[in-house]
Amino acid sequence: MASKANILVVDDEPDTLGLIELTLKTAGYNVQTAIGGQHALRKLREESFDLVLLDIMMPDLSGFDVMKRLMNEPGPIPPVVFLTAKSGQQDREMGRSVGAAGYLVKPTTRGDLLDTVATILRLAPPSSDASGAV
Repeated sequence: MASKANILVVDDEPDTLGLIELTLKTAGYNVQTAIGGQHALRKLREESFDLVLLDIMMPDLSGFDVMKRLMNEPGPIPPVVFLTAKSGQQDREMGRSVGAAGYLVKPTTRGDLLDTVATILRLAPPSSDASGAV
């Protein structure tokens, strides 16, 4: 069973959110979801997360825009893995340039998702601010 890492999953598709949430909860993670970029930013300002899985193509704010805003917030931000249907090299490079810790292309396998999450959590420093302020 995985540690009780607190993960935020961000997507604008409820079915996708539900599937990823179920996969991660079954693996033992604490999971919260946000529908869209604005919702994600609110949650990240209110609570501490150990990892964020972030879609890129969302109608309110793209995942890239969310990352850019997070980078301008005071304090540490959790590692972010883009989980997106955008598979091009230019998108991967953009993800790296805005500070993403990883990049998964949807649809992905359960194994790839869980392996990536476990690896990023193992390499990331533990979250130290339980209040959640970013």
